[in-house]
Amino acid sequence: MFLFRQQAAATDGVSNDSSSILAVRFKTTEKTVYKQALAEYIASSYAEPPEAYRDDLRVLDELREAATASFDANSNVLKRNIRYFGQLSFILSKFPADVNIPFVWHNAFVPDVNASCQDLYFERAAVLFNIGAIYSQLGSREGQSDNDSLNRAFSYFQQAAGVFGHLQQKIVGECRTQLTTDMSAYMLTMLENLMLCQAQECVWHRSVLSQMKDENIARIATCVADLYESTVQSASHGSLANTVPQGWIEHLKVKHLYFRAEAQMRKSMDCLATSQYGEEVARLQAAQEYCSQISELVANDQRWSKQLRAAVLEMVKAQSELVNSNCSRAEHDNDVIYLEPVPAATSLPNISPYKLAQSKAPEVILNPGKFLGSEDLGPPLFKGLVPFVIHQAASLYEDRKEQLVNKDLVSAIDELTADCESVLNSLNLPHALEAIQKPIGLPPSILVGADEIRSEGGFIGIKRLLEAAIASNAKATEQLDAAESALNEEAREDQRVRQSVRDERRSSRVESSELTNKFRAEIAKYRDVVQRARESDATIKGQVDTWAKFFALLGSPRDEIERQVPSTTANPITDPHHSQIVGRLQQYMDEISLMKRERIKSVEKLKRIASEDDITPALNEEMQRLAAQSATPILQFELHQFEDLFAQQLDKYMTWRKYIEEEKEAQAELLDSVREANQAFLVARSNHPLLQQREKALSNLETAIKRYREASFNLHDGARFYTSLEAELLKLKNGCADFAMARHLDALELMGVSQGETPVDLAETPEQTNATSQPSAPPNLVWDPTMPLKYRTP
Repeated sequence: MFLFRQQAAATDGVSNDSSSILAVRFKTTEKTVYKQALAEYIASSYAEPPEAYRDDLRVLDELREAATASFDANSNVLKRNIRYFGQLSFILSKFPADVNIPFVWHNAFVPDVNASCQDLYFERAAVLFNIGAIYSQLGSREGQSDNDSLNRAFSYFQQAAGVFGHLQQKIVGECRTQLTTDMSAYMLTMLENLMLCQAQECVWHRSVLSQMKDENIARIATCVADLYESTVQSASHGSLANTVPQGWIEHLKVKHLYFRAEAQMRKSMDCLATSQYGEEVARLQAAQEYCSQISELVANDQRWSKQLRAAVLEMVKAQSELVNSNCSRAEHDNDVIYLEPVPAATSLPNISPYKLAQSKAPEVILNPGKFLGSEDLGPPLFKGLVPFVIHQAASLYEDRKEQLVNKDLVSAIDELTADCESVLNSLNLPHALEAIQKPIGLPPSILVGADEIRSEGGFIGIKRLLEAAIASNAKATEQLDAAESALNEEAREDQRVRQSVRDERRSSRVESSELTNKFRAEIAKYRDVVQRARESDATIKGQVDTWAKFFALLGSPRDEIERQVPSTTANPITDPHHSQIVGRLQQYMDEISLMKRERIKSVEKLKRIASEDDITPALNEEMQRLAAQSATPILQFELHQFEDLFAQQLDKYMTWRKYIEEEKEAQAELLDSVREANQAFLVARSNHPLLQQREKALSNLETAIKRYREASFNLHDGARFYTSLEAELLKLKNGCADFAMARHLDALELMGVSQGETPVDLAETPEQTNATSQPSAPPNLVWDPTMPLKYRTP
């Protein structure tokens, strides 16, 4: 891989033996393009022409190529990576993170390990890691012999620390994949601490060059030592054992001890200047102890001398010589001249640290939105594309609108109509009225139902469907019986084999019960299914038997049905009072019909309003309002920011709740009137027995049509069920049969009988075998499933 080879070349520059400073290596990646995936997403999810964003797609691919093509630490590479990072931060407000674009990034310290996922947050985190690495390498390349170089290095290391800290605290947590260990919280914390160590070390170098007071140099060195100690602790975490580069922990430990010794030595110089000769000796002895610890580590383990850089070893050697020389002089002067008591090292006052190094990520990293449109990041890509969260908000609004309109409002209206129908059915309306208003003939609903039943074959058709279902159930039972019979026969044969074979061959044969558990569980499961289907078929059969004569009548020609329904033409109701009662009831029924029609129109109107209700323009206006209040074009919208807008938009549907309440009151009042009029109607027709008979007959025919439709639907559904079940049971039966045959052949082999030979009947003794070998009458040629299979040679 080209980028991998380039990484190796780049990291050679990082391992500079002449430098006492550590630098972070780059993460490497595989080639990836945005153009096709983002264009497809724009076309499918945003309903916009991808051609409008052709230049943005091209520029984004060029940015990635430029950011990952070179792994040399210089200002140009840094600028390219920062620009790519800033644009990634912006487009994450336009696209979901999991767009179909695969990103692969290798572990910076273990290049053979990589992470791969479709996550823009992961891509942004890897780019930011490399930005931190660039700052660290720029800092490591600065010299340590002049203030200008030290100031630049100090700034680079602070920015590197800030980048790694920002990465750990804000960026990595948004990634939606398992990251490599170089981007774990422990590793990023260690890298941030390391950069702070080296930034503070630059302060120490600068203080020495500037010849600051020894007391202040000691305080600065103490802070460096404290930071190195924290870095050693974070680098020693168990999860980083295979990630921290070889030699780093040794380097950190030596630097920690070196600056402990430096702090004590500088403090001793301050003591000498202030005539504190006893404390001077104690400080130098403490410094000597730290130098001795370094010497012991290097002398006792050759790995240390090999892993430590030459520059570090030179620093340690020079410090040790200076400390020993100063300590000898101080001890001699105090013993001969000053004669001050030397305090114990544990009683020496602590040297308070003086920290100047801070984690300071560049502002363009912390707030890239402020720099979009500037030379640093360039113009924002996909600026005209509606942010993805707006689409999410629109989708959420559609869900809430769907819930309100269909689940709440329309359902409430439908429930009102269903309640009305229930009341009318309990009053046998409008059938009772139709029996009077149309004394002969049949209502349209019955004529349509009868035509439907005749088209399906009438009673004969439903009976054939029922017989087919019963036959399919019986066939399913037979298949299960056959499957179980094969397993039972195999189990009996297995038992006979075990009784006949007594040597080690018996122990090698697995018992039948252990092998057939799955088969028997499947058989039991399907028996339960078949039994429930049989019960369902029996319920349908009872319904068909109950309504058989009505099904037969409805399958007859129209004139035959009319002939069977009583007619009231011979004795019509002619009483004017009775006609008035019927007219009043009919008026109420007409009002109910009108109410139903108006409700249908209202529901259609409500659904039309909902379908035309597009919240997108309002969301865009709200987005622009929020954008005007923001100081950055990178808008991190959250769905909760649109809750007030949702409530405002849905408020237009609240008038429909009032409409439903009004409909409920009007319906209750109308049904009360219907009940009253129907009661008078019942009294009026009580003296007309033929009318009651006709009404009852029409009601029965209506019910019979419903029952036929139910039975037909259930039986057709059952036919599809049995077709599927038959295939599954055939597979199960064949599986059991194949298993039984394989076990039978295994049994023959176990007994040493080939398939062409007559097997020994394991249930008989030798005497019985001899006795049955005599000529006998022809056998009964009926197969007995309890007997084992036998094969005879021709």
